[in-house]
Amino acid sequence: MSPPHAAPLPEAGAGDADLRTIRRFLPYLWPAGRPDLKARVVVALVLVLAAKAVLLAMPFALKAIVDGMGSAEKARDEAAALVLGMVAAYALARLGATAFDNLRNVVFERVGQQAWLALALEVFRHLHALSLRFHLERRTGSLAKVIERGTKSIDTMLYLLLFSLAPVIIELVAVTAIFALRIGPGLALATLAMVAVYALFTWRVTAWRTALRRRSVELDSETSARAVDSLLNFETVKYFNAEAREAAAYAKVSRAYAEAALRTENSLAVLNIGQALITSLMLGGAMAWTVLGWRDGRFTAGDVILVQALLLQLFRPLDILGMVYREVKQGLVDMGAMFKLLDTPAEIVDAPGARPLVVTRGELVFDAVRFAYDPAREILKGVSFRAPPGSRIAIVGPSGAGKSTLARLLFRFYDVTAGAIRIDGQDIRWVTQESLRRAIGIVPQDAVLFNDTLLWNIAYGREGASEAEIRAAIRIARLDALVARLPEGLATRVGERGLKLSGGEKQRVAIARAVLKDPPILVLDEATSALDSATEAEIGEALVAAGAGRTTLVIAHRLSTVVDADRILVMEDGRIVEEGTHAELIARDGIYRAMWDLQAVEAQAVA
Repeated sequence: MSPPHAAPLPEAGAGDADLRTIRRFLPYLWPAGRPDLKARVVVALVLVLAAKAVLLAMPFALKAIVDGMGSAEKARDEAAALVLGMVAAYALARLGATAFDNLRNVVFERVGQQAWLALALEVFRHLHALSLRFHLERRTGSLAKVIERGTKSIDTMLYLLLFSLAPVIIELVAVTAIFALRIGPGLALATLAMVAVYALFTWRVTAWRTALRRRSVELDSETSARAVDSLLNFETVKYFNAEAREAAAYAKVSRAYAEAALRTENSLAVLNIGQALITSLMLGGAMAWTVLGWRDGRFTAGDVILVQALLLQLFRPLDILGMVYREVKQGLVDMGAMFKLLDTPAEIVDAPGARPLVVTRGELVFDAVRFAYDPAREILKGVSFRAPPGSRIAIVGPSGAGKSTLARLLFRFYDVTAGAIRIDGQDIRWVTQESLRRAIGIVPQDAVLFNDTLLWNIAYGREGASEAEIRAAIRIARLDALVARLPEGLATRVGERGLKLSGGEKQRVAIARAVLKDPPILVLDEATSALDSATEAEIGEALVAAGAGRTTLVIAHRLSTVVDADRILVMEDGRIVEEGTHAELIARDGIYRAMWDLQAVEAQAVA
């Protein structure tokens, strides 16, 4: 199902794709429901026109200055007074043009920032709406580049289209009209022909450069992704003495990027020289033709200056036409990649008419649940069990049996392939995801923390929790001793992914966070796997207390942590193969008993 804000874009040619991207982009330029921003756009355009009018008046001031200085009909003092007046007018015109341009930027800046903010928030929300499958398959560095370039490009595109491309068109129309009326239609036609040749050359060369640029950007993203991947796995690199291997891999992609970047920069010289050749030929030809007209008495000396000044003013924005075209094309590429990300459908969405989950008792039922991450390899093969309200149900089994998949399905990170999961009789596929996840707490096997303070990470469990509630959660998780030892206490920063804390300390933070959430259903996914035996016993008691009155699902590898469970389910190859209490399963002398004996031998060997 596609996100509600837009339908996926069909495949088509590059031109069609650019047009679709522009159509997606325009609402940010003229935002619905924001008359204040629309007014700013209108005022900014008026200031653009005012700046252009002043700029077009400047060459006429120069013409008057030259003609006044060369006049023999007036006394020198009288001519000087007139010329000085024109000089003052010229200076004021330059000041006015600069003032109008800067006022335009001041007026329009809020429009650009609001457009960037709206798009950034839309992308951020959509990324959180995408499935766990998407986030497991993505590359963090590459995704970050797509978002960064896409959100930045919208502000750039707004300025380029409104304040670079539009003024070029306005000035071209005005200059050709002035040439046609004052100098002659021949020069006007020559100017249009020059601009056409210039635009065609710029388009062809920039298209070539865009292909080079796109390859450079791809390699830049790959370089960034490689660096982020390597740094996120810093410890693994150290464990396997792989620094040289990682450096070689990074050097390989970096060299490829450097070569692509070099080709891109060198191609700029071709563009600049070609543009300069076209404009120089036009300027030289137009001035020569005007000088010949002055010789024949058809033009004044000021007309030569007028033609030169108008063409130079026209060339100034034309000189950046290649840059504008290139940046617009690159902006379309960057925004296209981001819009493609926005069009990535969310795998898990609320059903039409979904209602909030109402938890009255906390009964949890898995009814013939089947699931496969890949259709060719089924993980769960008809799992059925019932967790009565307030009960403590343990799920054990070897790695790969599908235990943690049950927790992911319960949170609706994925939907079941067949069967159903019900809470108090409500199929979780027909309730809102927000209400479902609000009702379930979890202590995951791998507790990943935000790069913030200890307090912030604990308080993340429930927004608005009081200090007393946070302190109570800290005591239950046996974190108070750690907090007392730390010089900065709860203000201690835990580092990227919590790497400044030990595995056991991170696990306790996760436990405190889950306790603070105070959910009716609690999932403990290998919650004590990173703790030593003594601490495990302490935390085990705390978790039992925390689970009182709640339906608790305990996913465990160490059987010593689940001996007091109301019921133990033994999974193997995606099925429940045994169930009962600890005593019943030991007496049955089956898979559970074999796992228990093996772990007992391992514990004795460690002791």
